[in-house]
Amino acid sequence: MAISDDEFQALPRQEDVAASEEETGRVLSSVLARFPGRVAVISSFGAESAVLLAQVAAQDRAVPVFFLDTERHFPETLAYRDELTRHLGLEDVRTLRPARAEVEYRDPEGQLVAFDPDACCALRKVEPLEVVLPEFDIWVTGRKRMQAATRAALPVAERQEDGSVKLNPLAGWSEAQIARFMEEKALPPHPLVAQGYRSIGCEPCTRPVGAGEDSRAGRWAGLAKTECGLHRPVSTPPDANVEEISAAALIAERPAR
Repeated sequence: MAISDDEFQALPRQEDVAASEEETGRVLSSVLARFPGRVAVISSFGAESAVLLAQVAAQDRAVPVFFLDTERHFPETLAYRDELTRHLGLEDVRTLRPARAEVEYRDPEGQLVAFDPDACCALRKVEPLEVVLPEFDIWVTGRKRMQAATRAALPVAERQEDGSVKLNPLAGWSEAQIARFMEEKALPPHPLVAQGYRSIGCEPCTRPVGAGEDSRAGRWAGLAKTECGLHRPVSTPPDANVEEISAAALIAERPAR
């Protein structure tokens, strides 16, 4: 069931959401109460993921959290996923993987990223997530406007082409707020942050960030590509709707508790 017009209008608006821990908690609390069983989180378990996940856990540790295991991640990311899950007591972290048959057919040598990174992202990220998208009406993300120029107009509530909504409760947070929250809550950092990685994706497509660069400058460096396909650049006004790329294929694995 998609979000109705009335339900969408009741979601937090751009001008109503202050960038603060208290306001983010209020937003998450109200959405979870209003849409029980219809909300999920998507997390990369990257450099800043602990901030959103800690605030979700403070409201409800049983909210489903989806992680896309592209099979190209840094080993540190997989270890961090497990560490952060334990630290926060998250009860329903689900791993999505690309369809084995599709990987063997479309990327048998693991070299697809070298000549068509968009196709690689479609195979390993977009298509696996598409399988579970219809199960939930609201997808919570940790995206922020300060991460890159291509996210500068990011709204708090993004209505998607299929009628679902992406909720971005941290849209207005600054780097200083992120750092302060991590420190105050004693959240474990991603181990690659200390090596200069400020946005962490798949290993072949991620490098450390230099001084003065956007936090996402290390993703697909040297290419025009700025997003993996799960999200599109937000260059429209904040109140405009942003379409979501659709696709299809595979496996949702719920780990044993």
